[in-house]
Amino acid sequence: MAMEIRARLAAWDFGMSLMWAWSGALTRLLVHGFGDGTVAGEVVKVSLYVGSLFLSAWVGRVTGGGCGNPLTLLVCGSIVGAALVTLILPEFTYSDPLKVGIAQGALTEGFLAFGIASVSLALTRYDPNDFIVKTWIHSMSRLTLRILGSDLTGGIMNPASAAGWAFVLGNQTARQHLLVYWIAPIQATILAAWAFRWLIQNGRKQEKRPQFMVSVPIPRRLDSSSRILSRRTHKFQ
Repeated sequence: MAMEIRARLAAWDFGMSLMWAWSGALTRLLVHGFGDGTVAGEVVKVSLYVGSLFLSAWVGRVTGGGCGNPLTLLVCGSIVGAALVTLILPEFTYSDPLKVGIAQGALTEGFLAFGIASVSLALTRYDPNDFIVKTWIHSMSRLTLRILGSDLTGGIMNPASAAGWAFVLGNQTARQHLLVYWIAPIQATILAAWAFRWLIQNGRKQEKRPQFMVSVPIPRRLDSSSRILSRRTHKFQ
């Protein structure tokens, strides 16, 4: 039974990585049909990107895929997907998304990966049943970060997604690819997880810290009625 579940999760992980490669290619072809750089083209691009994120999140939630297997399997799915795109759609061309130097590219991808990892970790604190709100926040955050890095590194933020087209282009072992799209985002994700864990633990310590109350002596004041009452009491004694 356990082997059957693992095989099913592996198949969904592979399929989701393959789907991401195809979604990017189909999105570019559709946007090109509406006109690159036009308002209609940008609306179609954003709509399809957000829709693919919702579809991916929904499939991952229903099947448990996309998060249960090693990165190697996701890379294989991305490579197969990119290879099938070039085979079935020979008119589709893909160029290296890195438009800056290695240092600036690594810093950019690291910053983007740190941002999306922090958002994903913060969303784990929300109600797990609130799927639409959580997916919307994650999608908008990912879209914003992708736009910020699109002209520099492509805003990929995922080594598995970058590996597919790098393999097709033949630069999967190039130094710039390994540093920018592998080492930088992985280290940034680890740093985001460490920072999130430290903030959570520090917040719990603040909640558990005992609060000491300081008693301040208040001087006793007697009003006129209490003085009169004390005098009358003294007379009857």
